[in-house]
Amino acid sequence: MSTTTTATLLVSCRDRTGLVASLSQFVFAHGGNIIDADQHAETTDDGGYFFMRLVWDIARFDLDRTGIRAALEEFAAKFELTWSLTFSDKRPKVVVFASKTPHCLYDLLLRQQLKELHGDIVAVVSNHQDLSSVAGHFGVPFHYVPIDHADKVGAEAAQERLLLDLGADLVVLARYMQILSPAFVARWLGRIINIHHSFLPAFVGAKPYHQAMERGVKIIGATAHYVTSELDQGPIIAQDVTRVSHRDEVDDLVRKGRDLERQVLSRAVTAHLDRRVLISGKRTIVFED
Repeated sequence: MSTTTTATLLVSCRDRTGLVASLSQFVFAHGGNIIDADQHAETTDDGGYFFMRLVWDIARFDLDRTGIRAALEEFAAKFELTWSLTFSDKRPKVVVFASKTPHCLYDLLLRQQLKELHGDIVAVVSNHQDLSSVAGHFGVPFHYVPIDHADKVGAEAAQERLLLDLGADLVVLARYMQILSPAFVARWLGRIINIHHSFLPAFVGAKPYHQAMERGVKIIGATAHYVTSELDQGPIIAQDVTRVSHRDEVDDLVRKGRDLERQVLSRAVTAHLDRRVLISGKRTIVFED
């Protein structure tokens, strides 16, 4: 595992010439070493858009972090950039929300134990007590926040106080079977990842595997996306599919679907923690590892 401290810059703006050269020259001029650079440009009727991910070693950089941000503000004014900057020695804090189904939670906690995540799962929050032993097995604090359907606002307020106390940077819904309010989502926009047990936009709603079997599908899928106020319509981060046949029963589809769900959710969480995802309207730009 590398001990080098790096800066990761994510940039989006209207497409224009000179930006890549200017940012590269900025890093070079201040003693930085570019480790990874990736960009994507799109041509549209209104002129096109540009997206970039730039990672550089700051060991010998002659600007401190405040200085880097000040310089980037100048770039933003010149090129009309939307940008974000993170540093590898600040590990994001992740809180996982789950209900009763354990497979996605197990997968995330195991990946943390194996040091595969560039972030730290600091708590598991649930509206049931069923998964407390799972969190306990991995030494992660478990918080039971029951949902009274007559007072969901009160439950969400308790959850948000907990997130604030924990200093959470990301919320992961690992088969959390509750709909978050628009107000909650708005405060955490771009920082909540959900796994949906179908290949969106197909089979939205309850019992997707029953719907899939009734339609005689030949593939089933899973979708991880950022949560928005529009149910299951947020920007998609990762998807995958597997083949099924007429011989498969609903239980077979559910079993195969579980495998997909945990893989796709972990892939999306990993991409977010690695700062490889840019949200562009209703979709994402995901820079591959």
